[in-house]
Amino acid sequence: MGQTISEKIVSNHVGKKVYAGEVVVTEVDGVMATDTTAPLALKAFKEMGGNRVFDPNKFALIIDHAAPSPNERIANLHKLMRDFAKEQNSTLFEIGEGICHQIMVEKKYVKPGQIFIGADSHTPTYGALNAFACGVGSTDLAAVMLTGKIWLKVPHSIKIQCNGTLQKGVTAKDLILFLVGKVTVSGATYQAIEFCGEAFEGLSLSSRMTIANMSSEMGAKTGIVHPNGLQLDYDFVSTTPDKNANYIKSFEFDVSDLEPQVSAPESPDNVHNISNFEGTKIDYAFIGTCCNGRLEDLDIAAKILKGKKIHQDTRLIIAPASQSVLLDGISNGSIATLIEAGASLITSGCGPCVGTHQGVPADGEVVISAANRNFRGRMGNPNSNIYLGAPSTVAASALEGEITNPKKYLS
Repeated sequence: MGQTISEKIVSNHVGKKVYAGEVVVTEVDGVMATDTTAPLALKAFKEMGGNRVFDPNKFALIIDHAAPSPNERIANLHKLMRDFAKEQNSTLFEIGEGICHQIMVEKKYVKPGQIFIGADSHTPTYGALNAFACGVGSTDLAAVMLTGKIWLKVPHSIKIQCNGTLQKGVTAKDLILFLVGKVTVSGATYQAIEFCGEAFEGLSLSSRMTIANMSSEMGAKTGIVHPNGLQLDYDFVSTTPDKNANYIKSFEFDVSDLEPQVSAPESPDNVHNISNFEGTKIDYAFIGTCCNGRLEDLDIAAKILKGKKIHQDTRLIIAPASQSVLLDGISNGSIATLIEAGASLITSGCGPCVGTHQGVPADGEVVISAANRNFRGRMGNPNSNIYLGAPSTVAASALEGEITNPKKYLS
């Protein structure tokens, strides 16, 4: 019987062929935790009798969710992480170095064909690299820190094939929003998604990360983009499915005529063509997060805003995905363009997305965000309303003060 990508990667790690539904114990290639999940994981690790992590070179801690610390309590949790990293001689990425998922890819902590475990729900982002990556809770992560192994129920796989080429002005974010709308937030619960087809083959690594990232918004255990067209600055071996692989469900779409998409409050799968919401007044626009804070996202926003000023009743906040992205944006002029247009730049991190600080909306405010979730209260205020869109949509909307189709600025 043929195997899916997930089945093959897990099989390669356990040393025998395994299939969906089987429970296995497998070694992992990397582990990470953030300031949201690490403190509980470190406590559980000690309670399990842990003294040393299984391999300090495969373990990383990242301060990104509430960075810089907004209060004394968070500051003490950050200190706990710093002290543990020193004790274990493992790596800790400090305030401002970037968002966990961006750093793990940039610093090559995760590579194609690997199994990577993170204590964050968007760990499937690494499926952009043709890796099997999934998020777990803090206690599960503590056990992995101790043993270097995890038990997995091999997930069934869903195949999503997208044919055609995206129109100019339509991005990977529009594509994944469209797909989340079709599959729904629970349509892939504890399943692996394989993204394949012409529409994905020409995507950059950054765009592939956006696709894999939002597989979490379908409930998926992991999401893997087929490696066709994947370009990396090192040699790698691709994992592809067998022609007779078994999928629990398959979708096929022609996306040649896809329009920019918007996810309306209060669920990522409440997705429609942007025309349904054009003219909706906004108060606050945000570009950043593990989904869309990379250089190509800043560049497209800068292209739209170059030589212009954002609407007087709108504020635009930008959080580059990492320090490296920030420096690249400074070098190519995108950062200057965005600031000159009226954008406010904040520390690389997750703050506004999860609502910890640095960008909580006020009561009744309408937000257009390039993040991945818009559940009620997601950005820290349950009395605000959050729309999701591509960075291009966010930039065009900030410019006009209302939800705006960006295609007219990109044609």
